[in-house]
Amino acid sequence: MPGALDGIRVLEFSQIVAGPVIGVLLSDLGAEVVKVEPLEGEARRNAAAVVPNEGKYFMSLNRGKRSLTVDLARPEGRDIIHRLIPTFDIVVCNFRVGVTARLGIDYKSLAPLRPGLIYATVTGFGETGTNATRAGSDIVAQAFTGLMAAEAKVDDFGAPAPITSSTFIDRSSGMAATIGICAALYHRERTGEGQEISVSLVHTGLELLASHVMREPVHDVTVRDPLLQQFTDTRSSGAPYSEIAEIRRSQGPRFASHRLYYGGYHTAQGALVLGALTQHNRDAIRRIIGMDDDTDAPGFDAADPASRRKIEDYRLKIQEILMRRPALEWVDEFVAAGVPASVVHFPEEMSDDPHVLETGIMADLVHPLTGPQRVVGPIIKMSATPTAARIAAPPLGADTRAILADAGFAESEIAALISTHAISTRD
Repeated sequence: MPGALDGIRVLEFSQIVAGPVIGVLLSDLGAEVVKVEPLEGEARRNAAAVVPNEGKYFMSLNRGKRSLTVDLARPEGRDIIHRLIPTFDIVVCNFRVGVTARLGIDYKSLAPLRPGLIYATVTGFGETGTNATRAGSDIVAQAFTGLMAAEAKVDDFGAPAPITSSTFIDRSSGMAATIGICAALYHRERTGEGQEISVSLVHTGLELLASHVMREPVHDVTVRDPLLQQFTDTRSSGAPYSEIAEIRRSQGPRFASHRLYYGGYHTAQGALVLGALTQHNRDAIRRIIGMDDDTDAPGFDAADPASRRKIEDYRLKIQEILMRRPALEWVDEFVAAGVPASVVHFPEEMSDDPHVLETGIMADLVHPLTGPQRVVGPIIKMSATPTAARIAAPPLGADTRAILADAGFAESEIAALISTHAISTRD
């Protein structure tokens, strides 16, 4: 069955993560997505690649797409895009502010060529303001928005340690832009009107920290303002980042009692995580492990130094108890009691996990160069218009000739464009 966006065509000018994520999601929803690449291919094609141009990182972010190679710096390249635009519904781009205008592929240049065009951009700092033209990336957005400092992690040298397990801001920005595109399609269906959609990594990062960023006078005077004063005084003294980060970590005791049952522990085999957010679940854990503590008693102040020492003793006792059995045994018992808990897995194990396979999260594809692959499928399931991981990521330039031919380019034109290096084809 066709997806909800069957018949919708997307032209994607993208690199790295945020832009490519949009294309993957739209493809999963049924759209045809054409990724425009330079003749040498997107630079990330070779990130940790075993087969040249076909790294897993690139493949995971570009499945479901076709590859069109065009030299956008040449007038012929710009003319190709302008001829193609009337056949597309959506343009996606995550180039730096100013680059698309210079290349003649910005919204202002393309909208007159396609009435109803929906044009989505993801930038680092937004399209207005003092920092609009600054280059942005996930790690820079983490630093600028406070996400990095909120974690208060430092490396072996005491320098700021970013969240590196995944590009959270990039991916969240791609998801946000996809929501905007779907809303814009609905608006166009009713009115015929297209529009421009703007998302920035900085805005996304601040949204991920919304409760920390927001202002509220009662909370601020009690917690935020004294904390900021500490930051200012310590920074002004020339203290290293590790010392400033320690101030952030010192806020932990306010919530330390609940962290006894909301965090990770070692066991006799493997590690586990408890996720008890309610007293009901914490009491269930206490019953299972035979723990007796007063951290949920009325009036217990986790921030009090005496209470803090008591909490540390409780944690050591819980750790000692959990070391008596393997993680899987404990988790089975916690889950049976309705307690949120999990064994800690490594991502490389998950493609063969029974639950992941039973729920259809993984999808099997075949890449024309590297062969069979199992990928994480669409994050959305729909009953009437099913989503699907439709095709593997495309080899570089694999679809250039077909895309241009479908748009009315004569074979002689395509041959001429190849000879002048305005385009390239895999064949």
